[in-house]
Amino acid sequence: MNGKRIYTEKELFNKYSTLCAGAEYCCFDIRKKMQRLEVSEELADSVLQHLQKEQFIDEKRYAHAFVRDKFRYNRWGRVRIQQELRMKGVPQLFIDEALEEISEDESYETLLSLLQKKLPSVKGKNGYEIKMKLMRFAMSRGFNADMARKIVEDELSIGDGVDD
Repeated sequence: MNGKRIYTEKELFNKYSTLCAGAEYCCFDIRKKMQRLEVSEELADSVLQHLQKEQFIDEKRYAHAFVRDKFRYNRWGRVRIQQELRMKGVPQLFIDEALEEISEDESYETLLSLLQKKLPSVKGKNGYEIKMKLMRFAMSRGFNADMARKIVEDELSIGDGVDD
């Protein structure tokens, strides 16, 4: 015997229903966990279907929780949140619906706060370079370029410093 434990469907269902009862998970996350246990695709599919049927996994509910958490705590923008959910295979319909929870005003205020905190630590030869670094930072966090440009240009005090 190779030392690998063989799990039954019931054992896997019990294990992952307990896990899902404590936090939101999507099918992608649970499938990844089962792959680490070297569970067959067929068994994984069966367990996932059972978890969804019993509402331990709900992709729509997961999308809403993910959007709330990543926006409020990680302070990610809509673009990054959408990208992450797509990579997890969450249906676009659920992603779009969940992203509606984030208003433009909330996004703007969050990005403004992030950039105000980031500004003192940004080094550059001139104002233009500092602005570009702040723009790249904003976009890496998942905020759109137009909003980042507006904040960098209108809200933050950065001289151009570019010699003409």
